[in-house]
Formats: sequence, structure tokens, C-alpha cells
Amino acid sequence: MTVLVRDFLPADADAWVRVRRAALPYMVTTPEQVLSDLAEAHPDRHYRLLVAEEDGEVIGTAQVGISHESTKPDQGFCNPYVHPDRRGRGAGSLLVRAGEEHLTGVGATVVYTWVLDDGPANLAFAGKRGYAARRPAHFLRLGLADGTLPPLQELPAGVGLLTAADFEDDPRPLFEADTETTSDEPSDTPVRFTDYENWLATTWRRPGFDHALTSVVTVDGRIAAFSAAETDGLTRYSSAMTGTLRAYRGRGLAKLAKNDSLHRARAAGYTDAYTGNDAGNGPMLAVNRWFGYEICATEVRHVREIG
Repeated sequence: MTVLVRDFLPADADAWVRVRRAALPYMVTTPEQVLSDLAEAHPDRHYRLLVAEEDGEVIGTAQVGISHESTKPDQGFCNPYVHPDRRGRGAGSLLVRAGEEHLTGVGATVVYTWVLDDGPANLAFAGKRGYAARRPAHFLRLGLADGTLPPLQELPAGVGLLTAADFEDDPRPLFEADTETTSDEPSDTPVRFTDYENWLATTWRRPGFDHALTSVVTVDGRIAAFSAAETDGLTRYSSAMTGTLRAYRGRGLAKLAKNDSLHRARAAGYTDAYTGNDAGNGPMLAVNRWFGYEICATEVRHVREIG
């Protein structure tokens, strides 16, 4: 049995999704998303997809690149995942090695990776390769089929509810809202969006981004909060980003947006809602607990200097 690592090919899309869903079932992943992310990646991202293959079967995957939108320079990432039934064959080590070689070649000085904390083996794997643990984050799940969603709230005076579909003619206000809220998220590699055209390609037009289920709260006609939705077109719904602009925080508007989006998702037939939160993001964790989300897994961000 020989394991080798090679570049992803379009024909690998279904196998890639099979591995990722087995290794990380808490995220919405589709072949269309994988292909789009690779095709639309910004040149400065130096984005590369790797697969580990054993006797013709894809058993592992890795996403590798530069966090080019980070306010810190030369921040690399390498996120390898091996099918749970194919671990212990060396695929993870080969993926990490190939990923680090790529990042060194494009000027990265550090590599960040997420390590699933589902037992000592994964954390030990990272530690043996020189990665130091940083901040944890949680995956959370909410069952939509059991009817336990909080009721829809009455809108306060001056507050309106729209969807992303209402911005089809001009999505720029949503880009600006996404930029502000994302820049305030807790992160080792803080991000600020500056390229509107790239945002259109990688967020607005990304397969799975559901305009009809993305809820937008306005105050006096201006965007105040939003809850972005991604779906697999079948049963899974994911909150891609929920945020409130700084001037409107503390008024429960993010909760209003997310509640509307979740009700829309349930009405559309989605049964499983997922989201992710930095463990230090207390306000958003509190919002999700209010909805009934429960932590279903934890990942720990790790980092290694390579330059």
C-alpha cells in the first residue's frame, strides 16, 4: 500500500467532499464549492489543493495558501484532513510536508492550521511537528426539524427585514457590512476585505451562498446586521457569518437577523443547522445558546514558524 500526495484535479471533487464530510461533518461542503474556491482564488492567495491517494483512492485532503486579506503579512495556512478510516498510513504527514514546502516557496513565515480536538492523537500529531496550540473554536449544531426555534420577534420601530436577494442589483452595501463585521472577529490572522470584485467572486457568487436565506436587518433604511447562509441544497444549512455593524450593537439585531434566517431555512426544508464560534466570542456564543445550538465539536488553532 503506497500513499502519495499530488495536486487536486477537477475529477477529484466528489472524492474530496467524501473525505471532508467524513473527517469534518460539521461544515457544508459540496463539489461545486470546492471547484469554485480553487477557480476564483485571488492570485495573492497562492491557493493550492492537495490530495493524498492510496492505490488510486483519495484518503486525505489539504487546503494550503496565504491569508492575503490578513492585516498581518506572510501568514500561511495548511488544513489537512484524512478520512477517519484511513488514518495511520502517513497521509497526514505527507500532506503537511507538501503544504509547508509550498508555503515556504511563496514567502510564508508562519503556518496556521486547525486541529480537531476529538482525542489526544490529533493534538499529539500537531505537537510532534512543531505546532503550538493557540485559540480554540467550537462547531455547534441545531436541529431544525423538531420545531424548537424561538418565535419570530416583532420588529421595533424603524427596523426592517430584507434578504440578500433584495441586493442583487447592488451588493456593495453588504460587502461593506461584511468588511466591518469580519474585521472585528477574534482571530490570530485578522482580516479586512478590500477587493470588492474578489468578494463578489468568492462570497456573493460562491456556490451554496443562499441569497434567499441570508437575512439583513436595516435601521432607518441602512444595513445594521445580517446573517449569511450557506446550504448544500439538500438538508444542511450553515451560518457563514452573523454580525452587527458597530453603530448598532447591543440592540439584539444579530439575533433578529439569525432568527429570521433560521425560520426561512426550516420552511425551505433544511433539517440541520451548523455554525462555528471562536471560544472567546462570548456574545455570539450566547446568541447561539438562545437558539438552542449545542457544541458538537471543537478545533484548536495551531501555529508553526517556518521562515
